Amino acid sequence: MAIADFTGGEAEELRRALGSRRSADKMRALEIKLREGMDKNQVGITAQEEIIQSISSFALYGFPESHAASFALIAYASAWLKFHYLGAFTAAILNNQPMGFYSAAVLVKDAQRHGLRVRPIDVMRSSWPCTLEREEDGSFSLRLGLRFARGLREKAALELEAARKKRTFASIEELARRVPSLSRADLATLAEVGALNSIGEGSHRRDALWQVQRAGRQAGPLLESLDQDEEQSSPLQAMNPEERMVADYAGTGVTVGRHPMAHCRDQLRNMNVSRADDLRMLRHGIKARIARCVIVRQRPGTAHGFIFLSIEDETGIANAIIDPELYERNRSLVTYARFLLVEGTLQNVDKVIHIRARHIEELNVTAAPTQSHDFH
Repeated sequence: MAIADFTGGEAEELRRALGSRRSADKMRALEIKLREGMDKNQVGITAQEEIIQSISSFALYGFPESHAASFALIAYASAWLKFHYLGAFTAAILNNQPMGFYSAAVLVKDAQRHGLRVRPIDVMRSSWPCTLEREEDGSFSLRLGLRFARGLREKAALELEAARKKRTFASIEELARRVPSLSRADLATLAEVGALNSIGEGSHRRDALWQVQRAGRQAGPLLESLDQDEEQSSPLQAMNPEERMVADYAGTGVTVGRHPMAHCRDQLRNMNVSRADDLRMLRHGIKARIARCVIVRQRPGTAHGFIFLSIEDETGIANAIIDPELYERNRSLVTYARFLLVEGTLQNVDKVIHIRARHIEELNVTAAPTQSHDFH
């Protein structure tokens, strides 16, 4: 009203145009009025441009002060808790999934990179929720809860806990007998993710699967001549690291072992691919290559068709910007590929790092069913 002679009604119209609907047409019409009023009041062209730019920028990205203050408080409190009580903070987030922006797999890997030891599901130790366990050095590790075993019902998990409190399980056969609500499919899932390895004298995952299939069944003619020890011994080989990782993602959605990208790091190093942790040491404007697991895809309505990818390796998360033209040429890759190699120009300004993509291609890293948070 002071600088462009707006009436009270016109000023209110501008205020509303800055609101949630973010109308570009209204803003353009009001900009004409603003410029006319500022010309009349002899406001210089440079000042006019600064004022218009400030108003337009807020119209695109601004939101109410009360919202900003509330969000800032949550962000500050969360950061404080994560820094001082990483184990409890991570357990609380995992126990309240699904929620938030990142999958449980990303949260686990982030916690591990910050120094938290994460233990796998174990029917001799795990509860339904994720819990903390005190280590010999006095620190806490996080034990994944039975809630992450896909398909397992909470009722069955609670019955397992109750039976375990009375006495431990000497064998998988005993577990199946004492917790009848565990179906054979439940037991198979627990075996595949290594949750039965600690029963008895210990075994590997395929050995546990063998025992699950034998539990409660009489030996057939082929095995009748074998003695009891030979009956219990599995002829199957233990899973290799890749097979364990695939089983982890399929059975729980997370892995406490190595990140998928770590399994092919030597190959990627030979391809001059930089790790996420290396990017902060590189100079702004140079060409760079990154290869990661896609964890987030975004296409904001205000981004004029640009796609933003968050992609993760064993050292952290990097961000790639895909322009509309590159997206149209590689629509299927950008939308569906789980692992990508991205080549482009590094943008490293004020420790905010992106890759402005010029070329992308799919990588065949693993069959593990990783997940991403797409276009929400």
